[in-house]
Amino acid sequence: MDKFWRWVMNDAQDAAVRTLYLEGYIAESSWFDDDITPKQFKSELYGSGSGSDDIIVKIHSPGGDCFAAAQIYNMLKEYPGKVSVHVDGLAASAASVITMAGDEVCVSPLSVIMVHNPAMLIAGEVADLQVGINLLSEVKESIINAYQNKTGLSRTKISHMMDAETWMSAHKAIELKFADRILYEATPMDTADHGFIFDQLTVTNTLLKKLPGIKARMLEQTGSKGADEPVDNKQPNDSTPEQPANEADLNQVPVSQLEKRLNLIKNWR
Repeated sequence: MDKFWRWVMNDAQDAAVRTLYLEGYIAESSWFDDDITPKQFKSELYGSGSGSDDIIVKIHSPGGDCFAAAQIYNMLKEYPGKVSVHVDGLAASAASVITMAGDEVCVSPLSVIMVHNPAMLIAGEVADLQVGINLLSEVKESIINAYQNKTGLSRTKISHMMDAETWMSAHKAIELKFADRILYEATPMDTADHGFIFDQLTVTNTLLKKLPGIKARMLEQTGSKGADEPVDNKQPNDSTPEQPANEADLNQVPVSQLEKRLNLIKNWR
């Protein structure tokens, strides 16, 4: 049966601990077989063990259905035993919502957490599209609830992070309170100097800021030629080896055109 979770029982420890591996696309097949819906997940959550054993939830998922994720989040929050969530690799989109259900959230040094706005396919007339817009707005507010309950960040800050599609390293997730500790670290590190956080807008703006310097260097190299003119490094009867194709192609792109393309990316959303 194609479930997006599996349980492993560890009897070697003093207290029995069940481990849930939540991997892959959440509820990708749940619409076709009731056996793999969150309803079945709940029966397995309480159906084995004492129903109150401590559990570890290991997550590696790009996300999926936000309503199925909400159900799993609620089940884990209501579970009487301790729930420790470990982000093994990626906890993105709906998977990041489930991550917030842990009594303790641990991240691998190599893991990444991503938050963004909910999305759906909408078809029909204007009224149908408006219904979809309203639905997405309300779903976003519900997702913000989970992030805010865990992090204590303001709703406005979380909303901006979702708008920008924000990716967080392990240390940045600790700093922003999306996680509590980093696995395998003997001594906690100062997160202020080791974390990274980035989004599409920040990356584009960084590239735009570099363009004036690139233009100035091109002017120095080309002499009388303008920075917007292609640079021709080839000389007649030149016996030196030809420039690699990738570098030559780069020199043929005028800075002004590159700037226009970056602005298009920046204003796309």
